[in-house]
Amino acid sequence: MVNTSARLLRLLSLLSTRQSWTCADLAAQLEITERTVRRDIARLRELGYGIESEMGPWGGYHLGPGTSIPPLILDEEEALAVAVGLRTAAFSGVSGSDQAALSALLKLRQVLPARIAGRLGELDAAFTHTARPDDSQISPALLLDLATACRRGERTQLTYRDGAGTTSTRRVDPYRLIYTGRRWYLLAYDLTRQDWRTFRTDRIIDATATGQAAALPDPPDPAQMVSTGIALRPHPVRVTIRLAVPADEARRLVPPTVGVHHPDGDDATIIDIGGPDADGLARYLLSLGRPLQILHPEEVRQAFLTRTRQLLQDNQ
Repeated sequence: MVNTSARLLRLLSLLSTRQSWTCADLAAQLEITERTVRRDIARLRELGYGIESEMGPWGGYHLGPGTSIPPLILDEEEALAVAVGLRTAAFSGVSGSDQAALSALLKLRQVLPARIAGRLGELDAAFTHTARPDDSQISPALLLDLATACRRGERTQLTYRDGAGTTSTRRVDPYRLIYTGRRWYLLAYDLTRQDWRTFRTDRIIDATATGQAAALPDPPDPAQMVSTGIALRPHPVRVTIRLAVPADEARRLVPPTVGVHHPDGDDATIIDIGGPDADGLARYLLSLGRPLQILHPEEVRQAFLTRTRQLLQDNQ
């Protein structure tokens, strides 16, 4: 005899295959009594499944909206399709919820049968995307390995190549993966340097779990640490400005990945911004369209004044 849990899953699977089922049809398919069908329908409703019923001789049961998000029953092709969709959302940034897509993909891959996981791995090996000229490809399998290490809190050994091309081995305690809209970063505690570090995932050559539990002393805010690290990366020229807007609006105008913000009272914000040259920074500052004061350096102030005078001259 099939146990109750298996029978409920079978019932749920049947309900999802067509628009409506009569109680008699369900009883025949499951080889149980109609009374048991009604009792099982009640159990599924208690679990949050929105199973609706219609009265009359031609009435029956059908799935409708639930009161919560219950477990879904997927066949092999559906599971593979969902996994591919989540993979696309996580790696392309199209959904606006890349962290959620990666987390859902990780949960799904953990329960996929080996034959479906193998097919998804074949797709990972075959698919690629067009990267920006200055971007490197990242292996989906590697990113999922890092996500698994973060989720399990497992110490990991990285083979990492820095911006200068130097390869090193780093033992880290992974904490979070952060997507900036352009790249994925790993925030981890570096055991050699005894400090928190961010790693560009496209520079991670290999990640091997050690089986040891991670120790995470006083974790920093992941998004803030990555944003600050990106904003403070080396630039040929840096400018400090005073923008006459509150800090929240300043962060919308100048994203945290572009500048480092310091509130200056309630109605102004000091921002440090890096750029390729003085003229490029001047063009960027003009594009903000807000009152501002260039505190330093003088070369950016002069480039800004030159462009402002040219704009005035062109519109006289």
